[in-house]
Amino acid sequence: MNEPRSDTSQGWQRPWAPGSATGIGSLPGTDIREAMRLVLGELPDLPHVPELPARGPGADLIGRAAGLLVDMPVDLQPAGWRLVDRPSADQRRARSLLGEDLDAAEEFAGQQDGPLKVQVAGPWTLSASLELARGERVVHDPGAVRDIVASLAEGVATLLMDVRKRLPHADVLLQIDEPSLPAVLRGRVPTQSGYGTLRSVEPNVVRDGLRIVLDAAGHDVTVLVHCCAPDIPIPLIRAAGAAVISLDLSAVGERADEALGEVVEAGGGLLLGVVPATDARLSDSATTVAPIRQLWRRLGLPVETLAEAVVVTPTCGMAGASPGQARAAMARCREAARTLVDDPEGSDD
Repeated sequence: MNEPRSDTSQGWQRPWAPGSATGIGSLPGTDIREAMRLVLGELPDLPHVPELPARGPGADLIGRAAGLLVDMPVDLQPAGWRLVDRPSADQRRARSLLGEDLDAAEEFAGQQDGPLKVQVAGPWTLSASLELARGERVVHDPGAVRDIVASLAEGVATLLMDVRKRLPHADVLLQIDEPSLPAVLRGRVPTQSGYGTLRSVEPNVVRDGLRIVLDAAGHDVTVLVHCCAPDIPIPLIRAAGAAVISLDLSAVGERADEALGEVVEAGGGLLLGVVPATDARLSDSATTVAPIRQLWRRLGLPVETLAEAVVVTPTCGMAGASPGQARAAMARCREAARTLVDDPEGSDD
């Protein structure tokens, strides 16, 4: 297996402080300035630049990534985003919305001298979502996939240059969102008709495409990969160069224990989703972190590494939550992360 691009053997350190919490990406609402203020207030140790899908097409995960593509025009069709021959108003709108997001980040976090996270859809989730001009998903065409990988990598590099310019003191983290990664690997991406599925993609091809996008971030940016599917391919993600993995802990169960232990033992980090991302009654902090403590016990890892290696998050994006629930969930993430510092062993679990 290749070493992570954030090479822990050469002095890479986790960029967050012990007891940190963060969000996955999306939030409810349409006011990006208010959302940025909210994130900075509730998640001060590791804030993120939120996505607000309620603003319409181009503001969601896929639209934001489509707007980053370089020399690959797309527009919005009834069935979703599609590759086209010439630049479109839809893609310009997506870029404009991302510009508004970064304007808000610069306004409220321009002097941020700690970690700050931005999120981008990964090449395989994007390829499983975009359509070819003739109508099938991009992932069906290996040549088109290669073009998407190269174009997205260039767009990611440009995005990070802009972020560094706007937030020169921040320690930037890039989250690559790959919720469709297991479907691509297992041949579960639906055809255009919906009556079948597209063939699976070889793991080495998936790994190499993901690596290209991760490498585009440069070695001064910590890159993590997020996937909230229950069958997240952790070894493949690590082989692509990610030292940090983000997942929904309730979805993976104990079957991911060995792979998660290898991440921590290699000096990497885990963003563990344990707080409900949709409207639900929230448990107290001790109950919230109980699954994390139990994981550590199963792995036999030193308890003093817990708060250093783990960042507490919601289980997924929170665009579907009410504004009050989203605020409460972020606050609970922050409180739970502090519990891991103050009482890592949790004798009452």
